[in-house]
Amino acid sequence: MKSQSIAAAGPTSQLGPVGPTFPRQLRPSTGFQRLPSPDQVTTAMPLDGGAATVGRSRDEVRDVLDGQDDRLIVIVGPCSIHDPRAALDYARWLTGQSAQFSRDLVIVMRAYFEKPRTTTGWRGLASDPHMNGSCDMTSGIMIARALLLELAELGVPTATEWVDPAVAPYLADAVSWSAIGARTVESQLHRQLASGLAMPVGFKNGTGGSVQVAVDACLAAARRHSFLGSAPDGRAAIITTAGNKDTSIVLRGGTSGPNYQQPEVTAAADMAERAGLPSRLIIDASHGNSGKDASRQAGVAGCIASQVAAGNRSIVGVMVESNLVTGRQEPGDPASLVYGQSVTDECIGTEATATILQDLAASVRARRTAREQVR
Repeated sequence: MKSQSIAAAGPTSQLGPVGPTFPRQLRPSTGFQRLPSPDQVTTAMPLDGGAATVGRSRDEVRDVLDGQDDRLIVIVGPCSIHDPRAALDYARWLTGQSAQFSRDLVIVMRAYFEKPRTTTGWRGLASDPHMNGSCDMTSGIMIARALLLELAELGVPTATEWVDPAVAPYLADAVSWSAIGARTVESQLHRQLASGLAMPVGFKNGTGGSVQVAVDACLAAARRHSFLGSAPDGRAAIITTAGNKDTSIVLRGGTSGPNYQQPEVTAAADMAERAGLPSRLIIDASHGNSGKDASRQAGVAGCIASQVAAGNRSIVGVMVESNLVTGRQEPGDPASLVYGQSVTDECIGTEATATILQDLAASVRARRTAREQVR
């Protein structure tokens, strides 16, 4: 087939409303559905009163990362959000915990709307809010944004993971902390995305356990970038970023084994320092560090708390997967699901979560006391 450039296309061009016409064997997709632009969504659903929560919590996280605040960041909540009502109930419970431990912990709720997949599976509320394969992303993005706005109004800061960079412009202004996951930490697109985000970002070690890829990602995200993307009005644009230095390494274990114990933590901190990065680590008590067994998160968190109590200053945060109800269930008809139970990774319940938060807060107080005694 003779090639034809778009620029040269004239009145007789095959260029249609969504692009050129291809022979069947070369067609890149089977259809297109227009979405409202990020500008349209954020204008119709403005952050407004929740902006104070987002701004305050971002600053609190930055202060911990920079060593100006000796508290511990705790990113806790459902593995993924599939039911906004249950998420709001969890958030209301979490506000009590935040108030109780505010002197020692900066608590940020997990509000994950996208789920990366090694092969196939439910990809999260933003992609498939009805869990029926309809992939109603317009509704999914609107539902996700509405929940973020309500959580911000409640005074609950939120954390999420960016899987599809195209989703970020719809939600990012309402998020306090975000992660780049183990499957995408080596992606140039995600490192570029992080370089332009106005919030702190954590890069997870790779699925195999490599911490070096997270170190490389932090270095890349701190630099300025220019790349092809979409402007807020939805049109293609060259995006230029200023770089984001508010990053950290997230240790989540991998196929090589867990990495939450003191030798692995020290090695990761040393690796960051050799690269010229601050040695600030967030440790995930779930995923590879717990073998995806929710009941083991308490033991992992206990080990982390012991290191903090012993004076470790490289550990700046902990991640915990928690929900209203212990365990997990398969995604399905929302009307038939157990209320407040995960449909992705297994989570611990609120009682076990409260115990972990209490132990982590005690470890911060112990570290603080020891430091004051040295002074």
